[in-house]
Amino acid sequence: MGSKCCSCGAISVPPRPICNECLDSEMEWIELKGKGKLESFTCTAVCPPFMAEEGYSTENPYCAGVVKLEEGGSVVALIDGVDANVPENIELGMSLEARFTHLGEDSSQEAYLVFGPVSV
Repeated sequence: MGSKCCSCGAISVPPRPICNECLDSEMEWIELKGKGKLESFTCTAVCPPFMAEEGYSTENPYCAGVVKLEEGGSVVALIDGVDANVPENIELGMSLEARFTHLGEDSSQEAYLVFGPVSV
């Protein structure tokens, strides 16, 4: 979900009560398709403790990126389904779709939004 400014049409993800573009406070909820293109990314091998607990390390880095959504607005998320050991094979502009992954164990498991290459 996101929000759309009723005055200028700017889309905000996550939803906001005030438009970042024109500062109007008349916003409406919109449902997003969850599809977009990779605008930028970084591969991280020196991980914060939470990601290290999930198995990421210098041998198993992860990729995080900025995804420009089809409707507008951008999301920063984990990029799943790419090889962070070979970042030169990750293409800017590649088509991505939203997915959910679960991190943590048993009752402490939480769902997280990630983006991965579009399934064929």
